[in-house]
Amino acid sequence: LQRRHQKVLEECPSPALDSDQRQEIGNLTAKAVGNLGYTSVGTVEYLYENGEFYFIEMNTRIQVEHPVTELVTGVDLVAEQIRIASGLPLRRRQEDITFDGHAMEARINAEHPFTFMPSPGHVTGYHPPGGAGVRVDSHLYAGYKIPPYYDSMVAKIITHANDRDACLRRMKRALHELIVVGVTTNVDLHNFILNEPAFTNGEYAIHWLEDRLAELNENDEAS
Repeated sequence: LQRRHQKVLEECPSPALDSDQRQEIGNLTAKAVGNLGYTSVGTVEYLYENGEFYFIEMNTRIQVEHPVTELVTGVDLVAEQIRIASGLPLRRRQEDITFDGHAMEARINAEHPFTFMPSPGHVTGYHPPGGAGVRVDSHLYAGYKIPPYYDSMVAKIITHANDRDACLRRMKRALHELIVVGVTTNVDLHNFILNEPAFTNGEYAIHWLEDRLAELNENDEAS
């Protein structure tokens, strides 16, 4: 899910694809990157519509959402990137990569959840969620000052479980456990998304979030 071309929430595997389609795009991507002779971590992005894949771009770097791939595949992408840069060979072949369960990542931004007004300032209290299947990537701590000059993302909450429903429930719990005091965050936006039928049923597209937020704004103005 994204807003203004910025990703808000990611998940893997995609509920829009079946195993045959996933195998097709995976093989195509591996072949393309191999033909290019690319030797580091990267991400090939596509749009998918009506059973067809459309190439967008290749990002020749680690991605913000790399934890969802790491949790589903069991591969530490950052460690592999460092090994490759050091001249060491890959430790796995393509056929060694398998998917295990489902993962989601919620990007926690220091901003109002629905007006998206930035909320820089001092963090006076911070408690990250924990437990099995919960990962937190963040630099936050009580006393940290969030500057107004950079991207507003301050944490990533990633959950992993055997299936999508369990992963969704785990994400809901993790977000309720997260405490950030002193600044406003977009946690309520994620809570809203996770309870929307279109998301819980996996029936959303790339513009769904922007369209749904616009609908809410229209309803507020009408009332």
